[in-house]
Amino acid sequence: MPNHAEIYRRYPKQYHQLIAAQPDLRHDVQRVFDYADKDIVDLGAGTGRLTAQLAPLARSITALDQSEAMLYINKQRLLKLGLSNWQVQQADHRQLPLSDNSADLITAGWTLCYLAADDQPDWARNLELMMSEIQRVLRQDGTVLIFETMGTLTSRPEPPAFLKAYYHALELEYGFVSRAIRLDYQFASVDEAEACAEFFFGSELARRIRNEQLTTVQEWAGMWWRRNSKANWRLSSERTE
Repeated sequence: MPNHAEIYRRYPKQYHQLIAAQPDLRHDVQRVFDYADKDIVDLGAGTGRLTAQLAPLARSITALDQSEAMLYINKQRLLKLGLSNWQVQQADHRQLPLSDNSADLITAGWTLCYLAADDQPDWARNLELMMSEIQRVLRQDGTVLIFETMGTLTSRPEPPAFLKAYYHALELEYGFVSRAIRLDYQFASVDEAEACAEFFFGSELARRIRNEQLTTVQEWAGMWWRRNSKANWRLSSERTE
């Protein structure tokens, strides 16, 4: 499998080419939370998949990511939009450089998983720290919305095994509700589909695309969301290890 940390550090343009082949997410966000004229924080903002879509209607938007290279593209996209209601900053999800009660909406697209997958040391503790920070930064009745993968080139949602414990914890320990959505990649040619898939997903998926002559690559995503309240987010004293 490709090294995603290396991709985010060294190949942000190629990564953006991949995600640009997926549908817009504004309608999905709007169904969960009316983000117009709200203060938004985009965790793991990357090249701006969510940032650039939500920024035009936001009161303010703060894009946080560990990769300076990814944030550079995000910044260039925001500048091209002619907006001034944004800022970008490097950050760790477990220690957000933000004030208490400063966001109405926090989005986290395909990012918390890198700390919360069960093949990571202390994944449950990482998740607890991230949830604590999110709750701290969210205003009362603010909402957090998380997107993660539910399978690529599958006919139905099939989350990777190493993410199942994390998804289970979001719902049963932290009180999130969820639903699955389709975010298929639409490429201009089989060659483009194969190249983009091999770059990010590896050679096995790329071979399937070539053998089946695909320009549409099925992609499932999960959406998890929760509204902030004064109650402790941790619903259970039991951990899923």
